[in-house]
Amino acid sequence: MAESTVAAPEVQQPTPTGHTRHQERYMAPPVDIYETREGLVVLADLPGVAQEALDVRVEQNVLTIRGQARHGVPAEAVYREYDLVNFFRQFELSEKVDQRQITAELKSGMLTLTLPKAQEAKPRQIAVHVA
Repeated sequence: MAESTVAAPEVQQPTPTGHTRHQERYMAPPVDIYETREGLVVLADLPGVAQEALDVRVEQNVLTIRGQARHGVPAEAVYREYDLVNFFRQFELSEKVDQRQITAELKSGMLTLTLPKAQEAKPRQIAVHVA
């Protein structure tokens, strides 16, 4: 599984009043990838991303993780020293991954993706017969 390049977000031009509009910014979430007997496990850290703001998909052998982080406060901030950024990361998948069986779980800002090996890629024991 090789990481592919993430395209830079489009830069928005200032409005006629002189104020600038909010620019969409993306950050590649940090991930850990583990290999098990059954496949791969990808752990991605997505703080501030709720399930409804998370998009995980596979298209043309590319796994895409996109999440929009939001502050957990139910009102608009009067003053804010930092702003959350959105997350975007892509991985190219090999034919050894069974793409139809990929599962995802989001818990406390941690996304766990399970990418099972395709049956052809799993090791198997070959019986030896005596002639």
